[in-house]
Amino acid sequence: MPLLDRSSCEQRRSCHDLDGVARLRDGVTIEQARADLKKVAAQLAIQYPTSNTGQGASVEPLSELIVGKVRPILLTLLAGAGLLLLIACVNVSSLLLVRSESRRREIAVRGALGATPARLRRQFVTEALLLAMAGCGAGIFAAAGMMSLLRIVFPKQMAARAPFLENVGLNAPTWMFAGAVALLATVLMALTPALRLANRDIYAALSEGGRTVAGRFWRRLGANLVVVELTIAMVLLAGAGLLGKSLYRLLHVDLGFDPTHLATVQLMMSDPAQQKPEPMKALYREIDARVSALPGVQSLGLTSDLPVQCFCDTDWIRIPGKPFHGEHNDVMERDISPNYLQTLGAKLMEGRTITAEDDENHPRVFVINQTFARKYFPGEDPVGKMVGDIKLSPKSMRRVVGVVADVREAALDNDPAPAEYFSIDDGPDNFFALAVRTRGDAKAFVPELVKTLRGINPALGVYGEVTMEQQIDQSPTAVLHQLSAYLVGGFAVLALVLGVVGLYGVVAYSVSQRTREIGVRMALGAQRSAVHRMVLREAGLLTAIGIAAGLGLSVGASLLMKSVLFGVSAWDWSTLAEVAATLGIFAVLASFIPARRAAAVNPVEALRTE
Repeated sequence: MPLLDRSSCEQRRSCHDLDGVARLRDGVTIEQARADLKKVAAQLAIQYPTSNTGQGASVEPLSELIVGKVRPILLTLLAGAGLLLLIACVNVSSLLLVRSESRRREIAVRGALGATPARLRRQFVTEALLLAMAGCGAGIFAAAGMMSLLRIVFPKQMAARAPFLENVGLNAPTWMFAGAVALLATVLMALTPALRLANRDIYAALSEGGRTVAGRFWRRLGANLVVVELTIAMVLLAGAGLLGKSLYRLLHVDLGFDPTHLATVQLMMSDPAQQKPEPMKALYREIDARVSALPGVQSLGLTSDLPVQCFCDTDWIRIPGKPFHGEHNDVMERDISPNYLQTLGAKLMEGRTITAEDDENHPRVFVINQTFARKYFPGEDPVGKMVGDIKLSPKSMRRVVGVVADVREAALDNDPAPAEYFSIDDGPDNFFALAVRTRGDAKAFVPELVKTLRGINPALGVYGEVTMEQQIDQSPTAVLHQLSAYLVGGFAVLALVLGVVGLYGVVAYSVSQRTREIGVRMALGAQRSAVHRMVLREAGLLTAIGIAAGLGLSVGASLLMKSVLFGVSAWDWSTLAEVAATLGIFAVLASFIPARRAAAVNPVEALRTE
């Protein structure tokens, strides 16, 4: 609709509630456009000092507005998927190397019968291509299922604010990316055996006969591959650990109120004739009476904005007697009913809260939070102090009557900001919200609450009905942290399994290749415990090198993802120590079976096979 009927906000220069979308002229950069608007903002600040001082200008690409906040998480997930792909390729390459070692005599015979090196390499490429395509195909089907699951678990309210989710699925770029991944995997898996089985190695294999002593090449290369796998696994485990701890602290951050047994609903009066102050006040009272009469209701309160929503609906204040140079003293404004703060469970620190007598017929009063008091009344008792608008107009002056503990009004990961609480009767609005404290299960109470509200007035819109706990869990900040923690955690578990399996495979293959050597050692008097320790020592050395390298890389990777962490430092040593211990324990368990098998070698049987 045309922007003709301006709201009360749009009639004030100090209220900025509109966004602009512009298409740049050809050849004009974002930086040039931003510089131009900054000049305009500077001119407006001179022309309108009471409303524009300190107001700048921002020009950003539209794509930045859409994905800017989630880009760090998307890049973190992409990096995790890339590391998991790398560890999978290393694992498969090591298995192909083991297979090629066992096929050295076969390849040597093929070469002796006339197979050219190019023909042999094509065989390796064909085998690698089949493996890569089969894995890629299975991965695409699994990804399609996971994307369908993502759409189901993603909160509808957040999905409505994330239009890029509509393009998530199997499309041309997805298929091209999958093809590129398959090609890369093919190259990695084909290159390793092809380089190993060069001509000189092939013909040398004919003279090796049946000897099974592990060659220096395999022991060195296999060990290096395992170190790479364990290092990557350590990085992913550390990232998952940090994200998991970050998510835990985010969901357990001090809210300043009790979210349990709290049902919430958004309301809107759609009839213009009933949007005037007196009809709205009557509506507030009727909602209070009807909902209070429902079974299981302990208390209820009305507000203009529920907690854990946004840093919005701000007020620009000025304090009499304090220096003022046109700076923006922005505080969040919340209009509340008398029982609202009590319903939330917010703690009153000083003075009193809003009462039913605080209306237009009495002097204007309001309640502030602790952050407001610390910022604007440091070292003072704020109760009784006066606050007004930037002009200190008589109509705007109001007195502080109470201080409450900080309620986290904005996003979970935002620090508490100054907030002020007015009586909802002081400025009725047709958009408001209801919070109800129940004695039982709030989720089970929501349908009855919605039914009652819809029966009050046909013009009363009822929407967004959730419990406060659901609202917190489904907030954009919580959802993004949950998705990143769960997905990176899944990557880390797969990396741990692949790394441990890779270590087991290398140690087991090394033991099988050293059967004769172990038999000789035992025939010369070596104890089984000594053989056991020898194998575990070699596996432990590989594990220690992988963990040490992984720790260093984990700190670097954590620094890159610090923007998606909350309440956790990138070098959280307790998390890194726990992850290192977990990887070490699983590595020891993976090495125990081949070590026990080596200690159980019968020297007579080992020498007889030779």
